[in-house]
Amino acid sequence: MSPAQPARRQIGRSSAEDSRAPSEALNIGQVLAQLNADFPQITASKIRFLEEKGLLSPQRTPAGYRKYLIADVERLRFILALQRDQYLPLKVIRDYLDAIDRGQRPDNLPGGITISPRMVSDELATELSGRAGMLTLDELKSKTNAGSALIQELVSFGLIADDDGRYDDYALKVTKACVELQEHGIEPRHLRPFRAAADREVSLVETAITPLASRKDVASRARAADTAHEISEICLSLHSALVHGQIARMDR
Repeated sequence: MSPAQPARRQIGRSSAEDSRAPSEALNIGQVLAQLNADFPQITASKIRFLEEKGLLSPQRTPAGYRKYLIADVERLRFILALQRDQYLPLKVIRDYLDAIDRGQRPDNLPGGITISPRMVSDELATELSGRAGMLTLDELKSKTNAGSALIQELVSFGLIADDDGRYDDYALKVTKACVELQEHGIEPRHLRPFRAAADREVSLVETAITPLASRKDVASRARAADTAHEISEICLSLHSALVHGQIARMDR
């Protein structure tokens, strides 16, 4: 459905740039200066538009002037990167921001984008700082209590991907689930149908969004991404209902 995912990148400046970033509140001109290198098309009108849409809420001085904190600048980077690189509509971006504002960590950010710890709460920042990048084998084993043999089996059956000894968040989730299933006698070799079913569902989504995805304009690509997420959630609900329905009939 999409080209190979690029390496994960964190929205925000490097540590070297951090040391030069001002700690005080910024006016809108200073915000534009902070963002211009990465987003040369950004304007004050664009920032105010995002504020009107509820994606940004800068503080105000007693005189009513906006003042932006570094967290606001990083929030803008996050929004602008998702628009520029992933063509996501504001509705989808708002869903991500709402989850972050609730102290949650969205697990399905597209394109390998991660969240800068500077735009979130201290608690979530602590979590992100430890999980922002790909996991090593030892980290994956530590976080899941999985043995090397189990992880090798998961890779061999196509349930997780080994990217030169690094593993993403989806590998973490799959491995955790498989460790729990193993306690019930269900081994990775029994789970190959899950991989096949997932591939079929992805093909179904690809077919459904082809008319939109084949268009070149940004709006169509944004709608295609939004529709793909929506269809995948419906497929997951259908799968869950079918499985639970079968189990319910077993109890009759």
